[in-house]
Amino acid sequence: MDKTTYWILRCEHRLLFLTDGAQFPVGHAADFGNPERALIVSESADCRHVAVDVAEFPKMPGAEAVSVRAIFTLAGPEVFALAGRATQLLDWQANHRYCGRCGTPTVIKPDEPAMHCPACGLLAYPRLSPAVMVLVRDGEKLLLARSPHFKPGVYSALAGFVEPGETLEECAVREVREEVGIEIANLRYFASQPWPFPNSLMIAFFADYAGGTITPEPGEIEDAGWFLPDALPLLPDPVSISRRLIDAALAD
Repeated sequence: MDKTTYWILRCEHRLLFLTDGAQFPVGHAADFGNPERALIVSESADCRHVAVDVAEFPKMPGAEAVSVRAIFTLAGPEVFALAGRATQLLDWQANHRYCGRCGTPTVIKPDEPAMHCPACGLLAYPRLSPAVMVLVRDGEKLLLARSPHFKPGVYSALAGFVEPGETLEECAVREVREEVGIEIANLRYFASQPWPFPNSLMIAFFADYAGGTITPEPGEIEDAGWFLPDALPLLPDPVSISRRLIDAALAD
């Protein structure tokens, strides 16, 4: 029996989605111009999800072009995760069309997720950028901050990318110190989340306040402060692990 193939079609950073059925379109390669650079995103015994960049979307009843972030609201976390994996793989493919060592056009390696250079043999695997997120607590108070890039009024936990040669724990201490000038202790792992904007892996922690005065880093942190549970600012959308981290602290 043939597997059902769901197509994750991307055009100009938007995906084609059947909003009335909360799923991706079903079809065959020929339905979409027989794309040669399609990537398998997931596969099970009865279905597969395939992703491909297209120049324009086909006309399909009930289908709309939506953002990756919107899919969380439309279809929930599992479908959002599929959409996120698809966009990261498509970005990886688009960014490695040519060998970074010798400039030769690359091809998809059939037996593993890698772009292969037929000239020098270099393999380019999908890249992830690990980032640490830290919610600092001082008793009931939560340390929340806002970046100039956030939506107006929204505050969140502190976060930053892991540097080469750095552990997650070292990154957490450094980022908190750099961004708000305080020290932390008792770092505790919470959870992780793939974050396809564009290719991060967020690793979230709780930490306790261990000293210092809040001093926001110019250019990075617009404002930061201690907030009690009954006087919180606007928080991130539920799609993000930052919101889950804050909600978990409030429920504790």
